[in-house]
Amino acid sequence: MRRLRVKKSRKQQRLSESQEIKLLEEWIEARKPDSGTNPLAIPAQPPTAPVGRTADGGFTPYADCKLFRQLPISRKTKEGLAPKYKEMSEIQRASLPHSLCGRDILGAAKTGSGKTLAFIIPVVEKLYRARWGPEDGVGSIIISPTKELAGQLFEELKVIGKNHTLSAGLLIGGRKDVDAEKDRVSSLNILICTPGRLLQHMNETPNFECSQLQVLVLDEADRMLDKKFKGELDAIISQLPKRRQTLLFSATQTKSVKDLARLSLKDPEYISVHAESVTATPERLKQVAMEVPLDQKLNMLWSFIKSHLRSKMIVFLSTCKQVKFVYEAFKKLRPGIPLKCLHGNMKQNARMAIYLDFCETTSVLFSTDVASRGLDFPAVDWVIQVDCPEDVAAYIHRVGRTARFTSEGNSVLFLLPSEREMLTKLQSAEPKIPIQLRKVKSEKMEQISGSLASVLVKYPEMQQLAKRAFITYVRSINHQKDKEVFDVSKLPLEEYSASLGLPMKPNVSSKSQKMKNKKETVVEQEHKVEVEGEVLYNVDGFRVDVEDGRIQKLVVKMMQGKAKSNRAEEEEEDDDILVPTKSSVELDKSELTILPTRILKKKKLKINVHRPVGTRVKYDDDGNQVAPLAAFAITEGADTILEPEKVKERYEKLREEMKQHDKEDKVLLRQRLRDKRTKDKMKLKRWREEEEDDEDINGDDSETDLGRKSKMKNSKINFESESDEDINGDDSETDLGRKSKMKNSKINFESESDDDRKMKKTKGFDADVISLAEQEALALKLLSSMHNS
Repeated sequence: MRRLRVKKSRKQQRLSESQEIKLLEEWIEARKPDSGTNPLAIPAQPPTAPVGRTADGGFTPYADCKLFRQLPISRKTKEGLAPKYKEMSEIQRASLPHSLCGRDILGAAKTGSGKTLAFIIPVVEKLYRARWGPEDGVGSIIISPTKELAGQLFEELKVIGKNHTLSAGLLIGGRKDVDAEKDRVSSLNILICTPGRLLQHMNETPNFECSQLQVLVLDEADRMLDKKFKGELDAIISQLPKRRQTLLFSATQTKSVKDLARLSLKDPEYISVHAESVTATPERLKQVAMEVPLDQKLNMLWSFIKSHLRSKMIVFLSTCKQVKFVYEAFKKLRPGIPLKCLHGNMKQNARMAIYLDFCETTSVLFSTDVASRGLDFPAVDWVIQVDCPEDVAAYIHRVGRTARFTSEGNSVLFLLPSEREMLTKLQSAEPKIPIQLRKVKSEKMEQISGSLASVLVKYPEMQQLAKRAFITYVRSINHQKDKEVFDVSKLPLEEYSASLGLPMKPNVSSKSQKMKNKKETVVEQEHKVEVEGEVLYNVDGFRVDVEDGRIQKLVVKMMQGKAKSNRAEEEEEDDDILVPTKSSVELDKSELTILPTRILKKKKLKINVHRPVGTRVKYDDDGNQVAPLAAFAITEGADTILEPEKVKERYEKLREEMKQHDKEDKVLLRQRLRDKRTKDKMKLKRWREEEEDDEDINGDDSETDLGRKSKMKNSKINFESESDEDINGDDSETDLGRKSKMKNSKINFESESDDDRKMKKTKGFDADVISLAEQEALALKLLSSMHNS
């Protein structure tokens, strides 16, 4: 009886859902708003107005509603919204009537205006009306630029869709359960993910396909469409069906036709609810800018924190190394308020734990721009921008972490004297940004440079961290595109390094200068030469291709002396990144020497078959010349008979000697390979540090799991060398195999540098390498002996 009642209740539920879906579809189709209309311009219905089907068989309009319960959405969605959300925000009122009827949306609204619900509700409702189930696969994909924002969207989706039977999954990098994801990802209905992880599943997971995709959502769409995510997003879009609904939301939306064409949008509704607003930032946000010298920034930040110990603050810095240094240094100085840090180089579990902890406690969060977009931190009092944002859009997203919804907030921007142009750009932006410039009260500023120097002396690891913070900051300024605001040559770097507690300014160099050390570089040059036709010239070691009287490419081959002198000059320069360099080579026509236009390839060395085969002469006891093998023969009269035992004994003796020499060579080779692997590990370590510094320049978390995997894959190549088992080999090898192995070992010996030989001597190894002439003599000796035998 109980089983029958369960079956009956399920049948009634299915019937009620079918009737509800039919009613919703008729309602949406009957009263959908005209394309291009703005629902905010229509007077809102009173809360007591009827909802749904009217007495005459029609339906009530939903383009002018103000409450969620007045929308044509399912009962389960309304139950998920009811405890927390009742009245819609402006972006929700403007976009939901269009998105519920299946139109593409370009939504732009201020930070903290409720854009998340504006795309979660249409996703849930479209799949619900389509009766989407596990067998249907992926029905919607929501892509976010950062892991934290993706996690926040997933939590919001669980609240709204808790009564639905749809399945959802969070796909982000930094987690170890990739195999478990591969087993289940094909049966999930809604995917909230970062682009790198999604592309990884598209490329690696069997049977994962999105051919039935109904809705694609890009949160923080302007960020997703920029160059940093271009390759990954294009690869994802190419695997999605073109017949789908696409929703794009951001605080600073793009209208680029080229970007929109990449997404295959069809007649999208552009909704900018704050386009007519007086300000581009929240109305309850108070914004202040202060002109602070570079060497006084940390003093100003420390003084500000000490005077606001009961406030919840987010401090934005440019790079991860800066965040880590300031956090560790201030933590040791103990300001009297809990401190936290958040940046892209942290592990995922630690980042989520810090994010959740900061949401619940009053503390100071030092962060890069990884926390500047989309994240909803409740009750943030102050946003402090110690380093200038790269543009106006970055400023808007940063200050949007406070004054969200109906709450109030404050923001402070530290500007260098050379960055005053950014203030002009902020004040002249459309819509305008009401930011005021205030003077710094230097008498209230507490100096902590001496305390930082003491911290660096007490904790040696902090000194290295301070150096990396200094270097990454200078590089980040140098990499900024807006040179009107960011000019490295105007920075007081000596004073800045002293303010960090460093005894002297660290050296700063860029990758472009490191390329000069290579022996060959290709330099594009143009230089007129009165020469007819195509001729190859050679000018003091420079090889020049000339075509139609103009030099097109210059291939510079540096001599060893020139390369060493250039390296010495680079080492003497402390901050060569500050000096713009241009590669130029002046050619004098009188110095040009005409060479043949065709360069012949080097001929491979071949053994001369007509070479003399041996010059050693043997004599008997009487002084008479004898044949080479006479020593191993017994002479009886005129006939000579070979003695096989002696010949065999001699070859056995030579074979044992060869084995002994081979063992010694293998021991030496193993040691050389170990030393080479050690050097490769040190190079890889330095390379990783440089890569981290380059990633720190943006201070952002671009979720590129495939790129990170390929880097690790390439790094493994350095350690893949000949194994010990290959070196030991088998003693019962043929002479031909032994010769090839000797040849390989010969190549390894010749490639060893003088530094390696010196190191071997210090470790007790015989590093005297046989010269090429001696090796050839030994080979000829062995070949002649075998030939005579």
